[in-house]
Amino acid sequence: MATKPASSSSTPAEYSESSIRVLKGLEPVKQRPGMYTRTDNPLHVIQEVLDNSADEALAGHGKKIKVTLHSDGSVSIEDDGRGIPFGMHPTENAPVIELVFTQLHAGGKFDKGKGGAYSFSGGLHGVGVSVTNALAKRLEAISYREGSVAKLVFAAGDVVEPLEIRKTADGDRKTGTTVRVWIDPKYFETAVLPMAELMHLLRSKAVLMPGVTVTLVNEKTRESQTWQYKGGLRDYLMQTLNADPVIPLFEEEGFADAASESFAEGEGAQWCVAFTEDGAPVRESYVNLIPTSAGGTHESGLRDGLFTAVKSFIDLHSLLPKGVKLMPEDVFARASYVLSAKVLDPQFQGQIKERLNSRDAVRLVSGFVRPSLELWLNHHVDYGKKLAELAIKAAQTRQKAGQKVEKRKGSGVAVLPGKLTDCESRDILFNEVFLVEGDSAGGSAKMGRNKENQAILPLRGKILNTWEVERDRLFANTEIHDISVAIGVDPHGPNDSPDLTGLRYGKVCILSDADVDGSHIQVLLLTLFFRHFPKLIETGHIFVARPPLFRVDAPARGKKPASKVYALDAGELEAILDKLRKDNVKEGSWAISRFKGLGEMNAEQLWDTTLNPDTRRLLPVELGKMNFKETEDLITKLMGKGEASSRRELMELHGDSVEVDI
Repeated sequence: MATKPASSSSTPAEYSESSIRVLKGLEPVKQRPGMYTRTDNPLHVIQEVLDNSADEALAGHGKKIKVTLHSDGSVSIEDDGRGIPFGMHPTENAPVIELVFTQLHAGGKFDKGKGGAYSFSGGLHGVGVSVTNALAKRLEAISYREGSVAKLVFAAGDVVEPLEIRKTADGDRKTGTTVRVWIDPKYFETAVLPMAELMHLLRSKAVLMPGVTVTLVNEKTRESQTWQYKGGLRDYLMQTLNADPVIPLFEEEGFADAASESFAEGEGAQWCVAFTEDGAPVRESYVNLIPTSAGGTHESGLRDGLFTAVKSFIDLHSLLPKGVKLMPEDVFARASYVLSAKVLDPQFQGQIKERLNSRDAVRLVSGFVRPSLELWLNHHVDYGKKLAELAIKAAQTRQKAGQKVEKRKGSGVAVLPGKLTDCESRDILFNEVFLVEGDSAGGSAKMGRNKENQAILPLRGKILNTWEVERDRLFANTEIHDISVAIGVDPHGPNDSPDLTGLRYGKVCILSDADVDGSHIQVLLLTLFFRHFPKLIETGHIFVARPPLFRVDAPARGKKPASKVYALDAGELEAILDKLRKDNVKEGSWAISRFKGLGEMNAEQLWDTTLNPDTRRLLPVELGKMNFKETEDLITKLMGKGEASSRRELMELHGDSVEVDI
């Protein structure tokens, strides 16, 4: 019988000249929007329009910016700048206003210096509003200039209503641009603008451009808000700080003049710095009014300038204690700041301009910050000493933390503890590790386990009570070091975001004896996980295995053969005996064994009672009805070293309800 030839659908596609596809116009943006903007929400594409209005104001051609959230879901940005030119481009055979919205890398900000339309601007790729247009269902652009008004309408980046130009009324000298955008939600996880971020953005524009009025109007709620700052960075930082500064705010600015050999005229920065003893630092930076949320070289310049000035002051007054080495982060640790840099040709990382990469910006900002702070400190010696004290305290804390015990490593990766008997599977959700009390029980567990997905880590004796142990000292304890390395997660706090990608087991099971000592070990391990690995509890990875305390050897009865039945505790034992009596088993014909520990069980018994997923009792560890704080307070009473009186009170209140196992 002849075999049937393979269908054409199964043959690989031919790779030839015709395989190469050229994306034209705005197609690259539609195909890969994440390369050009944030796709979690449309704030950044709206910001691109807003930045153009801000650049007009920065260049001294506008005093008002108005953002309107319309009832139909569209957003408009209006300014009183020069208006986008709408005449024909000299070489591209299209109106300039059309090129701005439809061509990538078309803009008025490439030419820097005296000949360019913008000396300092945030836009420099010429990509911004064309991305907004590409990802919009509809975009209307209206430009007022030279006594005329021009209107152009786009849909999905294409012109749908050609350019219409008309004269304005006699005497109307209005100038400016209005852009109204209907975002296409298919490109974003949510089409809803984050209001808090939008308001922060608008407020920061007003702060960085003293005298410019920024307004937000919400048609749905009929609310409006206006920002105008005359006090600049100082007022803004004071309103935003989480704690009172320990020295007066340090506010300065520095810009290069025409005589500068290193930088263009006008390049430089404004900054306002506050030092606080507590509270989360407030840190915001901008380049040509563009918010740089990921920082960059201008922030490095501020950091370098602050450090050099403070270090110079400390050396001059011989304030540094012996053995303390000052680092830049020590001065920066308690610093809050707002930094606004002006850079002629800024180089950003990525299209959304979150980080400045211009190397010269370090030298630019540092060169202005250092001498002005040095001068200020030497005129305010008492405040200088207070600042020095803060930096030295941070250095001492850092050096102390540097003495922490790290994970033992070899070849750059944490070495799995030798006593860990690992499983064969690499399926994290399927895998389990049992933290077993004692070497003898560990031996039975190793023999009785399912080698495919069950790992065994025997623990010697009772582990450390870690309730009041600093995280950096945990690895001094061998057992805790081995637990952390085995499970693949580092210790962390309840508000941290630990890296759980290294987690090696979906279930981390505490397996201890069913007696009082076993319960104590269980509590010590639960304390460790709650205090230093809380996210493992929160994500449902911690379990408590319940081995039996009793075994009942029941004789044959009727058609039922002789059997072994296990009981977790005295209550279950009584229930088993009652059932045997109901089955008419003669009183006393059964034998009851009490396990002193897991070590008494052979491999088969341990599998049947504790390891076999079909027959075992495995309790998930959860917070339950109590919240984190209530649970923390209770464990503090039970495990805190200075809580003897609280424990006594607890025992007096609830002591009668506890059975003593001797």
